[in-house]
Amino acid sequence: MSSVITWAEFERVDLRVGTVLEVQDFPKARKPAYQLKIDFGSEIGILQSSAQITVHYTKEELLGKQVVAVVNFPKKQIANFFSECLVTGFADEKGDIILTSVDKKLPNGAKLS
Repeated sequence: MSSVITWAEFERVDLRVGTVLEVQDFPKARKPAYQLKIDFGSEIGILQSSAQITVHYTKEELLGKQVVAVVNFPKKQIANFFSECLVTGFADEKGDIILTSVDKKLPNGAKLS
């Protein structure tokens, strides 16, 4: 288990549901990755993210998929791309990422509560 955090620290993490609108290959990334455009609704808008999820997901599978992402990190430059949110997932036995998702459709921007 990681170090213990306070409830107040956890509440600062803004986890939202968004729908993947666009998926592009990211050839300049060091590890195979996609560039995603994700709609988080009118309050947050459309954010982009780099995600190393090419092993388990095709571009076609990702289009329209709802994902869970942290939306209140600072932008992170990866090669010539700025990632504006962190798409969440779990590593499988080989270390490849399986996305965190919801099992029923939610409005874009719905917040983890």
